[in-house]
Amino acid sequence: MKKFNIRKVLDGLKEASSSSSSSSTISSSNPLVQVGPQENHLVQEQLQSEHFQLCKTVRHGFPYQPSSMAFDPVQKILAIGTQSGALRLFGRPGVECYCQHESGAAVIQLQFLINEGALVSALADDTVHLWNLRQKRPAILHSLKFSRERITFCHLPFQSKWLYIGTERGNIHIVNVESFMLSGYVIMWNKAIELSSKAHPGPVVHISDNPMDEGKLIIGFESGIVVLWDLKSKKADYRYTYDEAIHSVAWHHEGKQFVCSHSDGTLTIWNVRGQGKPIQTITPHGKHSHDGKKPEPCKPILKVEYKTTRIGEPFIILSGGLSYDTAGRRPCLTVMHGKSTAVLEMDYPIVDFLTLCETPYPNDFQEPYAVVVLLEKDLVVIDLAQNGYPIFENPYPLTIHESPVTCCEYFADCPVDLIPALYSVGSRQKRQGYSKKEWPISGGNWGQGTQSYPEIIITGHADGTVKFWDASAIMLQVLYKLKTAKVFDRSRSKEDKGSAEASDEDPFAIQLMAWCAESRMLCVAGVSANIIVYRFSKLEVTTEVLLEVRMQYELNDIESPEGGGGEHTSAHPNPGASPSGPPSHPNTSIIGTPWRHSHQSAGYQVDLVVQLVWVSGEPPQQITSLALNSSYGLVVFGNINGVAVVDYVQKTVVLNLGMLELYGSNDPYQRQPRSPRRSRQPSGGNFGVFSVSGLCDINEGSATSEDRCKSPTSGNMSFNFPNAHVGENYHRDNSFSRSRSSSVTSIDKEAKEAVLSFHFCDSYARKGDGASAPCLFVGTSQGTVLVLALTLPPPGEQRQLQPVILSPTGMLIRLKGSILRLAFLDSAGSVLPPSYDPWFEPNISADGEEREKVRKRRPVSVSPSSSQDLNESHYAVMCSEKQAKVLSLPSQTCIYKHSITEASFVLRADVVQMSLGVCLACFCANGHIMALR
Repeated sequence: MKKFNIRKVLDGLKEASSSSSSSSTISSSNPLVQVGPQENHLVQEQLQSEHFQLCKTVRHGFPYQPSSMAFDPVQKILAIGTQSGALRLFGRPGVECYCQHESGAAVIQLQFLINEGALVSALADDTVHLWNLRQKRPAILHSLKFSRERITFCHLPFQSKWLYIGTERGNIHIVNVESFMLSGYVIMWNKAIELSSKAHPGPVVHISDNPMDEGKLIIGFESGIVVLWDLKSKKADYRYTYDEAIHSVAWHHEGKQFVCSHSDGTLTIWNVRGQGKPIQTITPHGKHSHDGKKPEPCKPILKVEYKTTRIGEPFIILSGGLSYDTAGRRPCLTVMHGKSTAVLEMDYPIVDFLTLCETPYPNDFQEPYAVVVLLEKDLVVIDLAQNGYPIFENPYPLTIHESPVTCCEYFADCPVDLIPALYSVGSRQKRQGYSKKEWPISGGNWGQGTQSYPEIIITGHADGTVKFWDASAIMLQVLYKLKTAKVFDRSRSKEDKGSAEASDEDPFAIQLMAWCAESRMLCVAGVSANIIVYRFSKLEVTTEVLLEVRMQYELNDIESPEGGGGEHTSAHPNPGASPSGPPSHPNTSIIGTPWRHSHQSAGYQVDLVVQLVWVSGEPPQQITSLALNSSYGLVVFGNINGVAVVDYVQKTVVLNLGMLELYGSNDPYQRQPRSPRRSRQPSGGNFGVFSVSGLCDINEGSATSEDRCKSPTSGNMSFNFPNAHVGENYHRDNSFSRSRSSSVTSIDKEAKEAVLSFHFCDSYARKGDGASAPCLFVGTSQGTVLVLALTLPPPGEQRQLQPVILSPTGMLIRLKGSILRLAFLDSAGSVLPPSYDPWFEPNISADGEEREKVRKRRPVSVSPSSSQDLNESHYAVMCSEKQAKVLSLPSQTCIYKHSITEASFVLRADVVQMSLGVCLACFCANGHIMALR
């Protein structure tokens, strides 16, 4: 794993461009942008290298490779140790702490000093540590190192100052907890066992004191020998021998009996004063034969606990012990209560378990009420008081990777009412099968949050789930879960078997997400080339929705106006439509199915589904970029074939262009289609626009089975744009290869070019424009930034009727490497946020004037320098894998450029508004985090 290093703030954006600022133009790699005089002197830069420091603030998720666990029954705090020496403390939801042993050795055992705010940890490097938990940041008070013996087991009796430490040699050392020094009292193995026996009993696997007499210790040796040791007389009172190895021992609260678990899957119950044979031998999962023979041996019972109740039979709880013929069966926890035996299957191997009881005193009726089960990748708490032993719903953010995270987005400074709104609808989501009781691990108190602004993290998962997390406090809290797979009809998955590996494995996996926090509009793109647009509503609604709408474009072959001997295919309206319409808004023929009712719960409700389909036998192309703007009412997405823009207000397609059409006459490579189609046939621009519900078949008489839109489980979906040019860099998996070349001019002219980034903004689409207007900026994998001008109808009723028109204006600038991030700054150097619509309740028929006020598009006036004139110049910041440039608009003058890295490449970048200014933060593939100002 690479170490992450912070490199100092690079002040080179200004210096690197100073050498080239005197020239009138940049090199031939960018013939369109002029380099003028330095225009940045009006922007006062205050950020310096010393303003940046890397510090770890919080750690989320399940502890990696857990190895041990302890619980304080009074403070109700749970501690988990890991194989890497980490220590996690959990209390009530929102109370969590992370600590780390410097040695990094595995934590083999944890023991609380109950109700004293202290914890003892034993590590695999034979060290024992005493942690002070009574301070804000837990710290180690004392440490003790064993140099000649290996630690195997520790025991700290309730309200005792003596810590018993068993070793691999079979000896037991006693440590004074207050001074954390060895007392000098050592129980030697050869004195504990029979004096006549010369065989070594093996390591100490268990130590515990008699509940009724803390001067008596039970010592369990691995070989099967159990010794009751008298601390005062320094000799063994009783010895108990069994043929099978021992794994654990548990006392009855009266101190007259104890139970042992063995390696052959048996439990033996012993009377303290009867040292001959066990009074009872149980094989919980053994098959009993009718002829009275001993049951067949089973797998080892790794741990057993014996808990009593005032009313009813005692509980015997154990892990392991399954029969050997249960191959492939999941790990189990067995709960034996009277004559009933419940076997509870777990999803992952059991690391440890603890029984939670009403009293911390071992000599009283235990009254168990729950079992905490630590699994390799999960934490499960079982309710023992209810029939069927339901589990508690886990409030901790341990299930971040319950389904693998496929994409993640972070949003800071969200609207103050957003988190309560998400929590309100999330709390109403039905959660069946869980215990009705409160979470039993309820210790600790909430501290003051370090952040004064709301933070939200959104994760997309392989199973199609989208989770909203509150990241404002120390612990992540799940606010709301959205299951996108519900949109699709799974019943067809068996019939439609796809060829794409991603779709076969995780057909609903979330690939990209776009979210507007102010309007609460959400758009997700799936790995099966589907896009879903959601609106947020606090009300449940039953709506009539159109199940399927399919857009079909007819193409005519025309001569390319640019010449070159090739033919250029352009989108035209279908026969019967007016040919005078703009090419960016073609007419469509619609094939639909009847309307039907659909119920949607409060929260995010489906507004539109765009499903990419197979075209001419070609498989789908995955979506590589996605953006949404609630003010314009548009969703834009692209892949290796081109760009499509959907108006989710009118539920129509407003743009469907291939890469060549985006470039127009400015294509630097003068690419031409290899095999122009002369016959009239549907283009590759076919895709479906749907509403909620399943993706059902279209009318039987209107299309063949090959043309029907299929479920994401099939993988048979695509978005093929007109004039898609397949070059030498087009791979068998239909993916594109990003160029890592250090020179733009050296890019292979036959390379496949994908759209990787978008940005909506009120800006200047053409050089010298006198006024700003809505624009869409497009970044590609070949380092090109293109601009499209938007013509929007007036808000209100006309927005519902008149079309949105987009007009490509050509190439703006080119950078080295793929374009990763586009952002805009005002004339004062502050980030210009995109315009947005404020959220309104979509399921309330508001008064017409009020609705129009709410839906009226807000201008870009929410930046720190909101008083500025929107028509004055501003700056466009563009970052690629290799390079960053800043353009002044509308002059299109490049005022800054900087080479970020040559040896590596940028994986992700963003323009961040800070208190002292703006910086471009870059995360590189070599693990470096860089900040450019």
